[in-house]
Amino acid sequence: MFSYSAGIDVSKDSLEARVSQLEHGVSCRNAESDFPGLIGWLKLHQVGSVLLEATGGYERNVMKALQAADFEVIRINPCRAKAFARAMGQQAKTDPIDAQCLAQFAAVIDSPGSRVTSPEHDELRALVQQRENFIHQRDDDKRRLKTASSDAVKPALQSHIDYLNQAVKLLEQLIRQSAEKLDSEKTARLCSVKGIGIVTAASLMAYLPELGEVAKRPIAALAGLAPYNKDSGKHKGARHISGGRFAARRSLYMACWVVIRDQPEFQARYKALRDKGKCAKVALIACMRVLLIRLNAMLRDGTEWKVHAA
Repeated sequence: MFSYSAGIDVSKDSLEARVSQLEHGVSCRNAESDFPGLIGWLKLHQVGSVLLEATGGYERNVMKALQAADFEVIRINPCRAKAFARAMGQQAKTDPIDAQCLAQFAAVIDSPGSRVTSPEHDELRALVQQRENFIHQRDDDKRRLKTASSDAVKPALQSHIDYLNQAVKLLEQLIRQSAEKLDSEKTARLCSVKGIGIVTAASLMAYLPELGEVAKRPIAALAGLAPYNKDSGKHKGARHISGGRFAARRSLYMACWVVIRDQPEFQARYKALRDKGKCAKVALIACMRVLLIRLNAMLRDGTEWKVHAA
């Protein structure tokens, strides 16, 4: 039976692996041609689970290769790894030291392995992210256009804005096709909710593939919409949301404003919270949590969206 855990420090060009409770380590290139050797080394040392950090995409290929080889792969936020190293009193920082720290963390962490995603899901996520990148570039250029002092620069900025608008429209068509290819039923159910468009539906499917498959508390926590206690002794602190997937939470933000505007139930919920003295953002977050939980239940049970009275 597998009894060891491993940590892999990932960089753009290289991988540094260490095994918990052992002094063994191995280095290799972050290239698909080197993954079989790394996998063989991990199996030789009876490794069952592997921990690595999210590094902006450099970890994706090795993570998929490890998952295909039946390892349990846990991908964590780098902030958690840094906090663990600090808690262990580790001051020095090198790739081998970081890998050893990750291996120690893997041996004690209580977290499910990262979800194995399909090529269709990866394609949808890439399209959604590229649309977001183009939107950011377009909005940046719009701000630059307002403050541009050179008449020679303004046409270039406007031309780039026009190009990005066309690129965004094309991407939205591809996003619709990709979302329907991934799960046409889930896409149709999400888009049937007044206030949820194809971009929001695709974003939720890309960033929250667990939607419709877990209970209400885990889905709220995954999106970073679960309030956490801040109590100590007799002190009862205010509850705040923390962690979770920012991209999923961001995709719900504007959609929830539309839902509040168009659906009496959410409009009444938002107004009641504001009347109690809650600030606008707190009231909105509460509505976002309810919206996400109801979307999750709708997909999980295979039912239609129900519009409740205010």
